[in-house]
Amino acid sequence: MLGLPAHVRSCLFDLDGVLTQTAKVHAAAWKEMFDAYLRERATREGTDFVPFDAVDDYDEYVDGRPREDGVRTFLAARGVHLPEGTPDDPPEAETVNGLGNRKNNLVLRRIREDGVEPYEGSVRFVHAAREAGLRCAVVSSSANCRDVLAAAGIEDLFDERIDGVVAHERRLRGKPAPDTYLEAARRLGTDPDEAAVFEDALAGVEAGRAGRFGVVVGVDRVGQTDQLRKHGADIVVRDLAELLESR
Repeated sequence: MLGLPAHVRSCLFDLDGVLTQTAKVHAAAWKEMFDAYLRERATREGTDFVPFDAVDDYDEYVDGRPREDGVRTFLAARGVHLPEGTPDDPPEAETVNGLGNRKNNLVLRRIREDGVEPYEGSVRFVHAAREAGLRCAVVSSSANCRDVLAAAGIEDLFDERIDGVVAHERRLRGKPAPDTYLEAARRLGTDPDEAAVFEDALAGVEAGRAGRFGVVVGVDRVGQTDQLRKHGADIVVRDLAELLESR
């Protein structure tokens, strides 16, 4: 009925880019933060400033990963290695946590100013899944997941929420490791092979493949169908409404 294999009993949804139109907000915040830091560093060291690419760099190093992993992974690709610092570091601190906090402040500002819009096709799909008796969870690396769901008006559609806060409390590895998705399936009372994963991030579909879930649905919002399939998506759609239309 949902364009999914018949044995699927639960649906595990990424947040940014799958349920809500916040992936572009995150990409813009990452670019603003990294460009300011890289420009400052280049000026200090007398080197060329090479900006953060909000498409290629975002997809390759940042999208879907926990915030600190995104900072660490992208900077390592540029040959930059910073002290970890602590989660309480101020945003001006030149540490992994400091830059992560700087980016988070930018995201929160943009959400406050612009609000959060859900994808209408995704909301329709979640309603249809619930009506079909499937249990649903949100699985996000964001520590702001609950606030974003509430701002979008869709918090009550999900039985479980595994986000950056839960991952930190339970010491779950972030995507591309499958830990957060496996925890969501466990809480919903389904085996991984009975669960469908819905992801727009390359790291997220890798997590779905690594966890051996029943089906991994890639959501292509930015023209990366081939990459999503290469990283582990079994099905790729531009919008979840396409799955309903395939019935």
